[in-house]
Amino acid sequence: MRFLCIACETFARPIYFAAAKSAHVIDIQLLERGLHNRPDQLRSSIQSQINSAEGRGYQAILLGYGLCGNGTVGLQSRSIQLVLPRVHDCISLLLGGRQPYLEQFSRSPGTYWYSQDFLERKDDSAAFYSMGPVSPEALAIKRNEYIEKYGEDNADYLMEVMSAWQSYYHRGVFINTGITEQNQFEEEVKRDAKQRGWAFETVIADLILINQLLNGAWVQSDNSDFIIIPPFKSIDATFDNDIFKCGLA
Repeated sequence: MRFLCIACETFARPIYFAAAKSAHVIDIQLLERGLHNRPDQLRSSIQSQINSAEGRGYQAILLGYGLCGNGTVGLQSRSIQLVLPRVHDCISLLLGGRQPYLEQFSRSPGTYWYSQDFLERKDDSAAFYSMGPVSPEALAIKRNEYIEKYGEDNADYLMEVMSAWQSYYHRGVFINTGITEQNQFEEEVKRDAKQRGWAFETVIADLILINQLLNGAWVQSDNSDFIIIPPFKSIDATFDNDIFKCGLA
Protein backbone atom coordinates (compact mmCIF):
# COMPACT_ATOMS: atom_id res chain seq x y z
CA MET A 1 0.00 0.00 0.00
CA ARG A 2 0.97 3.61 -0.41
CA PHE A 3 0.63 6.09 2.45
CA LEU A 4 1.26 9.76 2.97
CA CYS A 5 2.59 10.60 6.43
CA ILE A 6 2.06 14.19 7.57
CA ALA A 7 3.97 14.73 10.80
CA CYS A 8 5.54 17.30 13.09
CA GLU A 9 9.26 17.70 12.49
CA THR A 10 9.76 16.79 16.17
CA PHE A 11 9.50 13.18 14.92
CA ALA A 12 11.77 13.56 11.88
CA ARG A 13 14.26 10.79 12.61
CA PRO A 14 11.77 8.28 14.10
CA ILE A 15 9.40 8.82 11.16
CA TYR A 16 12.08 8.40 8.50
CA PHE A 17 13.54 5.40 10.33
CA ALA A 18 10.14 3.70 10.60
CA ALA A 19 9.38 4.46 6.95
CA ALA A 20 12.67 2.89 5.88
CA LYS A 21 11.72 -0.35 7.65
CA SER A 22 8.09 -0.39 6.52
CA ALA A 23 6.86 -2.78 3.84
CA HIS A 24 4.67 0.02 2.48
CA VAL A 25 5.49 2.90 0.16
CA ILE A 26 5.44 6.01 2.31
CA ASP A 27 5.76 9.65 1.32
CA ILE A 28 6.59 11.99 4.17
CA GLN A 29 5.65 15.62 4.70
CA LEU A 30 7.05 17.30 7.80
CA LEU A 31 5.60 20.52 9.20
CA GLU A 32 7.44 22.97 11.44
CA ARG A 33 7.07 22.38 15.15
CA GLY A 34 6.34 26.06 15.83
CA LEU A 35 2.85 25.52 14.43
CA HIS A 36 1.92 23.90 17.77
CA ASN A 37 1.93 27.38 19.24
CA ARG A 38 -0.87 28.35 16.86
CA PRO A 39 -3.43 25.48 16.76
CA ASP A 40 -5.64 27.15 14.14
CA GLN A 41 -2.67 27.57 11.82
CA LEU A 42 -1.54 24.02 12.56
CA ARG A 43 -4.98 22.72 11.58
CA SER A 44 -4.97 24.82 8.41
CA SER A 45 -1.49 23.62 7.41
CA ILE A 46 -2.33 19.94 7.92
CA GLN A 47 -5.65 20.34 6.11
CA SER A 48 -3.86 21.93 3.15
CA GLN A 49 -1.55 18.90 2.92
CA ILE A 50 -4.54 16.55 3.14
CA ASN A 51 -6.30 18.41 0.34
CA SER A 52 -3.18 18.23 -1.83
CA ALA A 53 -3.05 14.44 -1.38
CA GLU A 54 -6.45 13.87 -3.00
CA GLY A 55 -6.26 11.86 -6.23
CA ARG A 56 -2.62 10.83 -5.79
CA GLY A 57 -3.22 7.15 -5.10
CA TYR A 58 -2.83 7.03 -1.34
CA GLN A 59 -4.70 4.35 0.60
CA ALA A 60 -4.34 6.31 3.86
CA ILE A 61 -2.99 9.54 5.27
CA LEU A 62 -1.05 8.92 8.48
CA LEU A 63 -0.90 11.81 10.92
CA GLY A 64 2.14 12.05 13.17
CA TYR A 65 0.24 14.20 15.65
CA GLY A 66 -1.89 13.89 18.74
CA LEU A 67 -4.64 16.19 19.91
CA CYS A 68 -2.03 18.96 20.05
CA GLY A 69 -4.12 21.68 21.68
CA ASN A 70 -7.09 20.74 19.45
CA GLY A 71 -4.94 21.51 16.41
CA THR A 72 -6.08 18.27 14.75
CA VAL A 73 -9.78 18.61 15.61
CA GLY A 74 -11.89 19.18 12.51
CA LEU A 75 -9.48 17.68 9.99
CA GLN A 76 -11.17 15.70 7.23
CA SER A 77 -10.58 14.15 3.82
CA ARG A 78 -12.85 13.80 0.82
CA SER A 79 -11.59 10.42 -0.40
CA ILE A 80 -8.76 9.06 1.80
CA GLN A 81 -8.99 7.63 5.30
CA LEU A 82 -7.08 9.47 8.01
CA VAL A 83 -5.20 7.56 10.70
CA LEU A 84 -3.77 9.00 13.90
CA PRO A 85 -2.66 7.68 17.28
CA ARG A 86 -4.82 8.23 20.36
CA VAL A 87 -2.41 10.51 22.20
CA HIS A 88 -2.56 14.06 23.46
CA ASP A 89 0.83 15.29 22.29
CA CYS A 90 4.31 14.52 21.01
CA ILE A 91 5.57 13.45 24.43
CA SER A 92 3.04 10.61 24.64
CA LEU A 93 3.93 9.51 21.12
CA LEU A 94 7.64 9.35 21.95
CA LEU A 95 7.00 7.53 25.22
CA GLY A 96 4.86 4.84 23.59
CA GLY A 97 1.31 5.91 24.46
CA ARG A 98 -1.09 7.43 26.91
CA GLN A 99 -0.30 5.23 29.91
CA PRO A 100 3.50 5.73 29.98
CA TYR A 101 2.99 9.47 29.85
CA LEU A 102 0.40 9.39 32.64
CA GLU A 103 2.83 7.41 34.79
CA GLN A 104 5.54 10.00 34.20
CA PHE A 105 3.13 12.86 34.85
CA SER A 106 1.89 11.31 38.09
CA ARG A 107 5.44 10.86 39.25
CA SER A 108 6.61 14.37 38.32
CA PRO A 109 4.08 16.77 36.75
CA GLY A 110 6.53 19.69 36.62
CA THR A 111 8.64 18.22 33.81
CA TYR A 112 9.97 19.80 30.62
CA TRP A 113 10.69 17.34 27.81
CA TYR A 114 13.32 17.35 25.07
CA SER A 115 14.42 15.16 22.17
CA GLN A 116 17.13 15.32 19.52
CA ASP A 117 14.84 16.44 16.70
CA PHE A 118 13.22 19.02 18.94
CA LEU A 119 16.59 20.50 19.89
CA GLU A 120 17.96 20.42 16.35
CA ARG A 121 14.96 22.23 14.93
CA LYS A 122 14.82 25.13 17.34
CA ASP A 123 12.89 28.19 16.29
CA ASP A 124 13.75 30.95 18.72
CA SER A 125 10.94 33.12 17.39
CA ALA A 126 8.52 30.57 18.89
CA ALA A 127 10.65 29.56 21.85
CA PHE A 128 8.40 31.05 24.50
CA TYR A 129 5.76 28.49 23.69
CA SER A 130 7.93 25.50 22.97
CA MET A 131 8.61 22.28 24.82
CA GLY A 132 11.96 23.37 26.22
CA PRO A 133 13.46 26.38 28.02
CA VAL A 134 14.02 29.63 26.17
CA SER A 135 17.55 30.32 25.00
CA PRO A 136 19.34 33.46 26.25
CA GLU A 137 19.57 34.68 22.65
CA ALA A 138 15.81 34.39 22.21
CA LEU A 139 15.22 36.24 25.47
CA ALA A 140 17.47 39.08 24.37
CA ILE A 141 15.78 39.36 20.98
CA LYS A 142 12.32 39.36 22.54
CA ARG A 143 13.29 41.98 25.13
CA ASN A 144 14.62 44.28 22.40
CA GLU A 145 11.37 43.89 20.47
CA TYR A 146 9.40 44.86 23.58
CA ILE A 147 11.65 47.86 24.28
CA GLU A 148 11.01 49.10 20.74
CA LYS A 149 7.26 48.72 21.10
CA TYR A 150 6.58 49.52 24.76
CA GLY A 151 9.66 51.10 26.36
CA GLU A 152 12.25 49.57 28.70
CA ASP A 153 10.18 49.50 31.93
CA ASN A 154 7.23 47.81 30.25
CA ALA A 155 9.58 45.44 28.43
CA ASP A 156 11.12 44.29 31.72
CA TYR A 157 7.66 43.74 33.20
CA LEU A 158 6.52 41.67 30.21
CA MET A 159 9.68 39.58 30.31
CA GLU A 160 9.11 38.88 34.02
CA VAL A 161 5.53 37.77 33.37
CA MET A 162 6.50 35.58 30.43
CA SER A 163 9.28 33.93 32.43
CA ALA A 164 6.98 33.00 35.32
CA TRP A 165 6.31 29.58 33.76
CA GLN A 166 9.73 28.43 34.93
CA SER A 167 8.65 28.37 38.58
CA TYR A 168 6.25 25.49 37.84
CA TYR A 169 8.94 23.16 36.53
CA HIS A 170 11.59 21.25 38.45
CA ARG A 171 12.75 18.46 36.12
CA GLY A 172 14.21 18.38 32.63
CA VAL A 173 13.98 15.07 30.75
CA PHE A 174 15.79 14.12 27.57
CA ILE A 175 14.00 11.45 25.53
CA ASN A 176 16.64 9.29 23.86
CA THR A 177 15.23 7.66 20.73
CA GLY A 178 18.32 5.49 20.24
CA ILE A 179 18.41 6.17 16.51
CA THR A 180 21.70 8.13 16.49
CA GLU A 181 24.42 9.08 18.94
CA GLN A 182 22.75 11.66 21.18
CA ASN A 183 25.29 12.45 23.89
CA GLN A 184 25.72 16.07 22.85
CA PHE A 185 21.96 16.70 23.07
CA GLU A 186 21.73 14.92 26.39
CA GLU A 187 24.54 17.11 27.72
CA GLU A 188 22.79 20.24 26.42
CA VAL A 189 19.63 19.39 28.36
CA LYS A 190 21.69 18.52 31.44
CA ARG A 191 23.36 21.96 31.32
CA ASP A 192 20.03 23.73 30.87
CA ALA A 193 18.50 21.83 33.77
CA LYS A 194 21.45 22.63 36.04
CA GLN A 195 21.30 26.30 35.08
CA ARG A 196 17.62 26.44 36.05
CA GLY A 197 18.01 24.42 39.23
CA TRP A 198 16.05 21.46 37.84
CA ALA A 199 16.68 17.77 38.30
CA PHE A 200 17.80 16.00 35.13
CA GLU A 201 16.88 12.60 33.78
CA THR A 202 17.15 10.62 30.56
CA VAL A 203 14.21 8.46 29.47
CA ILE A 204 14.48 5.87 26.70
CA ALA A 205 11.85 6.39 24.02
CA ASP A 206 9.38 3.71 23.04
CA LEU A 207 8.67 4.19 19.34
CA ILE A 208 6.06 1.44 19.11
CA LEU A 209 3.24 3.78 18.06
CA ILE A 210 5.31 5.49 15.38
CA ASN A 211 6.40 2.09 14.03
CA GLN A 212 2.85 0.74 14.10
CA LEU A 213 1.53 3.86 12.40
CA LEU A 214 3.90 3.49 9.45
CA ASN A 215 3.72 -0.31 9.37
CA GLY A 216 -0.06 -0.27 9.01
CA ALA A 217 -0.73 -2.09 12.30
CA TRP A 218 -3.76 0.16 12.79
CA VAL A 219 -5.74 -1.97 10.32
CA GLN A 220 -6.11 -4.60 13.07
CA SER A 221 -9.56 -4.19 14.58
CA ASP A 222 -8.28 -4.75 18.12
CA ASN A 223 -5.65 -2.00 17.97
CA SER A 224 -7.16 0.58 20.30
CA ASP A 225 -4.16 2.90 20.09
CA PHE A 226 -5.29 4.39 16.77
CA ILE A 227 -8.41 5.88 15.26
CA ILE A 228 -9.34 5.64 11.59
CA ILE A 229 -11.39 8.51 10.19
CA PRO A 230 -13.25 7.54 6.99
CA PRO A 231 -13.69 9.99 4.11
CA PHE A 232 -16.37 12.63 4.69
CA LYS A 233 -15.95 12.32 8.46
CA SER A 234 -13.89 14.63 10.63
CA ILE A 235 -11.62 14.26 13.65
CA ASP A 236 -13.41 15.20 16.86
CA ALA A 237 -12.29 15.23 20.51
CA THR A 238 -13.93 13.11 23.22
CA PHE A 239 -12.37 14.77 26.30
CA ASP A 240 -11.84 11.33 27.86
CA ASN A 241 -9.30 8.51 27.59
CA ASP A 242 -10.29 7.76 23.98
CA ILE A 243 -9.15 11.30 23.03
CA PHE A 244 -10.65 11.08 19.50
CA LYS A 245 -13.87 10.08 17.79
CA CYS A 246 -15.34 10.40 14.31
CA GLY A 247 -17.26 13.61 13.88
CA LEU A 248 -19.57 14.90 11.20
CA ALA A 249 -17.91 16.42 8.17
